[in-house]
Amino acid sequence: MTQQFDRSDSKVEVTGFEARYYDLLMNTITGGTYPFFIRRVVREMEIRPADSILLLGSGTGRNACLMNHYLSDQGRILGLDIGPEMLEQAHRRCRRFPQITFEKQRIDETLPYAESFDKVFIAFVLHGFVQEDRLRIIANAYRALRPGGEFIILDYNEFDPAKAPWLVRFAFKLECPLATDFALREWKPTLRAQGFDDFRSYPHYRGYVRLLAARKGKGN
Repeated sequence: MTQQFDRSDSKVEVTGFEARYYDLLMNTITGGTYPFFIRRVVREMEIRPADSILLLGSGTGRNACLMNHYLSDQGRILGLDIGPEMLEQAHRRCRRFPQITFEKQRIDETLPYAESFDKVFIAFVLHGFVQEDRLRIIANAYRALRPGGEFIILDYNEFDPAKAPWLVRFAFKLECPLATDFALREWKPTLRAQGFDDFRSYPHYRGYVRLLAARKGKGN
């Protein structure tokens, strides 16, 4: 039976020391592999030169800058985040790229975008919400995408953390409790129920992390 959580269990806003040194912390936690990993993930997104990309939880802007290398002048990236410290870093890091913009916006509230983007990307954010809010975020992604567009989720794969190797179990002890709830769920049926299909999946870090892309039907 799935454990019940409320929003007080959510730890999605990154602040203080963790916000200021977020990229360094990610590099350290992954033994220096994160820069290579995220570049591979961006390649797996299959970005086209004229794509419009919405980032749900844009963080320090590192991902946006990497994605920008694949875009022409016709492409654009809009990043949404709620953390002032993260947004400040993102603005500073991407200021030389006029096609990248950032806004302060909660992604678990109804967003004002309708069929405006070719790709919606969310990285290590969805697991930090309660299921009700995750479904609202998925619905936001669906509305924001043009027909045939892709919702791309980079997050934990589906597994039981309690049965994982000790290092993975230790990592989950440092995570918010919602991460375990996320990993125990099957996500393709959930995405299908909200109108997505035609999945692409790429495992990382021995299969404990996954990039999952789901397409909005052209007839929807």
